Amino acid sequence: MAASETSIVRVPSRCKAETARGTVAFQIAGYSLHKGLGRGNCLRSPAFSIGGYEWCIHYYPDGSKHEDSEGYVSVFLKLLTKNAEVKALHNVMLVDTARGGSIIMNAYKGTKVFDSKTPSWGVRKFMKNTAEVDSVYLRNDCLIIECEVSVIKETPDIHVPPSDLSGNLATLLEAKIGADVTFKVQGEVFSAHKVLLAVRSAVFNAEFYGPMGDKGAHDITIDDMQPGVFKAFLHFMYTDSMPPMDNLEDDDKREMVKHLLVPADRYAMERMKMICEGMLCKSLDVETVATILALADQHHCSKLKDACIEFMLSSNRMNDVIASQGYLHLKISSPDVIMDVLERAAKARKI
Repeated sequence: MAASETSIVRVPSRCKAETARGTVAFQIAGYSLHKGLGRGNCLRSPAFSIGGYEWCIHYYPDGSKHEDSEGYVSVFLKLLTKNAEVKALHNVMLVDTARGGSIIMNAYKGTKVFDSKTPSWGVRKFMKNTAEVDSVYLRNDCLIIECEVSVIKETPDIHVPPSDLSGNLATLLEAKIGADVTFKVQGEVFSAHKVLLAVRSAVFNAEFYGPMGDKGAHDITIDDMQPGVFKAFLHFMYTDSMPPMDNLEDDDKREMVKHLLVPADRYAMERMKMICEGMLCKSLDVETVATILALADQHHCSKLKDACIEFMLSSNRMNDVIASQGYLHLKISSPDVIMDVLERAAKARKI
């Protein structure tokens, strides 16, 4: 039954991203008058709201209907919202008016589920129903109970599919929708979009939209690149990923990456350039290292250059490298690089 002698006070609540928390103080005035109400009979606090749900406190002055509550005061938190299922943590506390502060009397641990089947959770043996205990916690025949409630609001586990932007842009490239520039590469024609190329490359931006650029350019001829390489380059421009090369042998794959390093450097595609460097670093061998070293020097790939020199100087490979065709080409095209290799070799011997 509801009791006119009771009152409830809200303590300021705090909210977190997934938890709504609040504390209420339930004041039972005329405590001694309620003794003898009988086991299983309770006083109900006014309803209060926490986490979007309605709650109340049930106070049993002579114990709840459970037999083991005989001789005790029982206190329960009850969910009033119909057809709801709520996960919540709660602490039932006794306010010590003499010493100040609150004493947690809750015997339950962990999260509890409040629903239509089990709307109430609480403490059957909240405090002994004796004069000695009453004298400690009562003041002016008034008992104050606090209940802290934390409603756990679980965020729905929504599966978000991976981004399909790169796939959409690849489709845009293949379908040529809205294309406004063509590249003629050794007789093969590729359609593309100026604005996308300009966003991806500062070189294209200057060429299409810069003060010295040709804003009306629609046809661009490229004679120093293979069509397959330019197609792979466009794929990276639109998808930010290297084209599939699973169907290529290791040597052909390495050649493709070497060729892709050229447009990556020419059009200031630094990420693509670094990817090419990393792939070439993993594919070094005695026959090709000198050629890759010359390529690294020509296109200012410092990390790839260091990796090539380190490879040549390690494990007594130098004689085999010198015997390769790539080394002969390196001596002719990049004599400064040979000097760099020799200097590092001399330093390594001193160490």
